[in-house]
Amino acid sequence: MGKIRIAIVGIGNCASSLIQGIYYYKDRDSKDVIGLMHWDIGGYKPYDIEVVAAFDIDRRKVGKDVSEAIFALPNCTTVFCRDIPNMGVKVAMGRILDGFSEHMKDYDERFTFVLADEKEPTEEEVVKILKDSGAEILLNYLPVGSEEATRFYAECALQAGIAFINNIPVFIASDPVWAQRFKDKNIPIIGDDIKAQLGATITHRTLTDLFKKRGVKLERTYQLNTGGNTDFLNMLNRSRLASKKESKTEAVQSVAAQRLADENIHVGPSDYVAWQKDNKVCFLRMEGKLFGDVPMHLELRLSVEDSPNSAGVAIDAIRCCKLAIDRGKGGILYSPSAYFMKHPPKQFTDEEAYRMTEAFIAGKRDD
Repeated sequence: MGKIRIAIVGIGNCASSLIQGIYYYKDRDSKDVIGLMHWDIGGYKPYDIEVVAAFDIDRRKVGKDVSEAIFALPNCTTVFCRDIPNMGVKVAMGRILDGFSEHMKDYDERFTFVLADEKEPTEEEVVKILKDSGAEILLNYLPVGSEEATRFYAECALQAGIAFINNIPVFIASDPVWAQRFKDKNIPIIGDDIKAQLGATITHRTLTDLFKKRGVKLERTYQLNTGGNTDFLNMLNRSRLASKKESKTEAVQSVAAQRLADENIHVGPSDYVAWQKDNKVCFLRMEGKLFGDVPMHLELRLSVEDSPNSAGVAIDAIRCCKLAIDRGKGGILYSPSAYFMKHPPKQFTDEEAYRMTEAFIAGKRDD
């Protein structure tokens, strides 16, 4: 089937887990594979993904081969595949814009960005790198709150004529204006804000849907998350959280039997705990009423390594995006967006989104 050539913006923990996974599954027997929703999508395997361009703003990564940059500080995710060959792809300097929060300069450099001294590229220079590399898909892994920077790279994808997968809670696919621009150019887009394989949001959604199906009235709920990676440190700046909170809250509200009043639902990041590193801990509480208006409550604690938890989903999103390219399909990919993302253009239950995505993969559904 050939390779799927991707470019990545932001060589942080998520990019590290994704690239490690590409090599981790390379020599595996499909019968013994653990941790993937799909081994084969349209003939493409996980190891068919190839990184051909990368952008970052940290001086410990810029200019380094991607194989080295994914293990550089402040990355702190679990290393489950150390044997990554030199990829022959240097990390290029990216545009800073709002991709860096000023409050992070006050922290120990082991835990935060160290801005590179290199000149920032123009839009034309980024587009040239994307075109010259032969990239087919651009993945956005910028920090939460990078509104201007995400729009910059979405524009670069449009100008380069390549697909865009928006893994963060800045609304591009779910913005009608941006969505129309990708449709007009017949360029596929998947977004927004990637769901983890089995994380806080997918668990919260599943339980909320279970309450609905079992006739339990959900009255109040919260989801509090703590972590020690740079994303949690970045999110200490609450001004960067508007889209994140909307994305995570809407993901839960959209599957509830009745929408909860704002004061009865709280979903979002809570605090930064440095020693947790890339481990994310979710504290979930749901209160409701059973038969006879008898009250009940559920409390759950979920602990996961944050970045590997999204990498398998990204691998599937990339391959679905490639199928659309092969089929000449542009614009929003509604089925993969609904299944893989928290804030897709159209919300469906996860069960519905799963069936839709399977039909899309099989070529039985034209999004």
